[in-house]
Amino acid sequence: MASTSLESLDQLPVALLCSIMAKLDISAIRSLAATCKTLNFCASLTLSFLPNFHLLDISPPMELIRPLLPPNPYLRSLKLDCSQLNDSATELLLRPSLHNLCLHNCADFSGKLLSEIGGRCKELRSLYLGSVAEKRGRAVHISDLEELLSGCNCLEALVLMFDVSLLLCHNFARVWALASERLTSLEIGYISSVAVTELLSPNVGLQSSNHIRPSILPGIQKLALSVDYITDTMVGTISKGLISLTHLDLHDAPFIEPRVTIDLTNTGLQQINYHGKLKHLSLVRSQEFQMTYFKRVNDLGILLMADKCANMESICLGGFCRVTDTGFKTLLHSCSKLYRLQVSNGSQLTNLVFHDIAATSLSLTHVCLRWCHLLTNLAIKNLVSNVDLKALDLRDCKNLGDAAVQAISSLRKLKILKLNGSDVSDAGVAYLKHGIIGSLVSLSLRGCKRLTDKCISALFDGSCKLVLQQLDLSNIPNLSDSGVLALAKSRVPISELRLRQCPLIGDTSIMALASMQVDDDRGHGSSLRLLDLYNCGGITQLAFRWLKKPYFPRLRRLGVTGSVNRFMVDALAKNRPFLHVACRGEELGTDQWDEWDDLFLHDYDEMDELERWLLEGEGEDEEMEDAENLA
Repeated sequence: MASTSLESLDQLPVALLCSIMAKLDISAIRSLAATCKTLNFCASLTLSFLPNFHLLDISPPMELIRPLLPPNPYLRSLKLDCSQLNDSATELLLRPSLHNLCLHNCADFSGKLLSEIGGRCKELRSLYLGSVAEKRGRAVHISDLEELLSGCNCLEALVLMFDVSLLLCHNFARVWALASERLTSLEIGYISSVAVTELLSPNVGLQSSNHIRPSILPGIQKLALSVDYITDTMVGTISKGLISLTHLDLHDAPFIEPRVTIDLTNTGLQQINYHGKLKHLSLVRSQEFQMTYFKRVNDLGILLMADKCANMESICLGGFCRVTDTGFKTLLHSCSKLYRLQVSNGSQLTNLVFHDIAATSLSLTHVCLRWCHLLTNLAIKNLVSNVDLKALDLRDCKNLGDAAVQAISSLRKLKILKLNGSDVSDAGVAYLKHGIIGSLVSLSLRGCKRLTDKCISALFDGSCKLVLQQLDLSNIPNLSDSGVLALAKSRVPISELRLRQCPLIGDTSIMALASMQVDDDRGHGSSLRLLDLYNCGGITQLAFRWLKKPYFPRLRRLGVTGSVNRFMVDALAKNRPFLHVACRGEELGTDQWDEWDDLFLHDYDEMDELERWLLEGEGEDEEMEDAENLA
């Protein structure tokens, strides 16, 4: 019967098989290639004309990526995790045909990567480079940036997610003058505010004292910068110099309390939206290094800014500790087109801001109110009058309880809900089952101390089909193996599960998740791609046996406590080289508010066949057994 099927497959036109394969992602193509000679041949042929090559889920080494990237004059988009690659891969990766290039985790590359892109990829429209030259001994020089900007004349969007301040020199602004005239979007991982001001300030030319040089990058519409200090001077220079600006995203995390000359004040806010085109504004001061806030901005500054914000669609304010209800309420009533509101560390934000929100014309779809400790259930009852809400982030609003959840349960379009650190109980969580649990894609209950195992059975009783993909139950003291068993029995297709710092979670939970079947044809524990078990009190070396193949075939990120058994952690990393094992307490994955809809648009495909095809016969199980014996 099998031979008959293979003969039938051989009789199909190669062009037909290749056309089908071209609609699959890279992992699926390689999985098919491992099944028979016919599909292996078709896979090799497909890779030679595939327009998009996207492989961000794993970090492939050179020996894997080389056969996957044959000569291909039709390749337009390349997205890759470069954690295991270095400068030797530039010739393989950089193709003249590319229009979109996205390279993450380029720590082992030097600045040569930038200059090579400028020399080889003349047709690039979009470029993302992350963590370039972050390893010791690597460096990026100003000449590398110069070759990149001068070579890529068609560039429209540029993201440099590394410390650009290391490139500063006397001709820094002149180098940026070489950038493509088409450049409309620029994002930089870190740069000093002084450099930004110098870069965008019109100044007197060298040849004639009467010649005024216009601002560099006049076509920029979207600017996102992480700086040392957000200052009045920098904000004014950006607002006046970039005449087409529609998106402005500024973030700082000061090491020391800023002086008045290097801080944002009411005067700086008054200069925002100088040309009246701004639609999206984000001003955030992080407390990552120092408990600092925008102490020189008060309601007056917000009132002055609000006069120019009638067309704003998205506003994000973080660290404005002196702004009261008056300022926030003015923004809501002035910005009739606002659909996204984010406020963090709003220490004076109270229920009054949302008291009459139903009387406004607002139709909010994304709301984040984080670390707003004065908010109570009443604020949420008024806020849910915006029935089109799709994302609601209420993390660390500790006075919110069951009544708030009851109100939220009426939001039928809600996809993301984060209630970290709230006062919700099992009874409150049960309201979600009767309302929105069927539509939620992401739910976070981290640090809700009153929850127990009963909240799992209350949410996941099998009464409705769920689309939930992300679930965070970390730091819940009374959550035990019994709750995880109930979750496993519900067969919810979760792809990311966080259970970190739950003292009652043990080996039984791992066994239950490893045996969990979402459907009948994908294997055990197949849906989980991220599992965070860091500092769970009951995890022993026995659990590591259940983390080996064939269990958790899709797992790509795992968080454990490395001190439990270092031998077992190292052996697991060798057994599953495409599994990122974090054992120092770092958070797994990202928390990107702007990409909330990606949570339910991704179609994840099985990748375990690819791993078997590459690694079959290398004796990893023996290494795991040796580690168990050493333990």
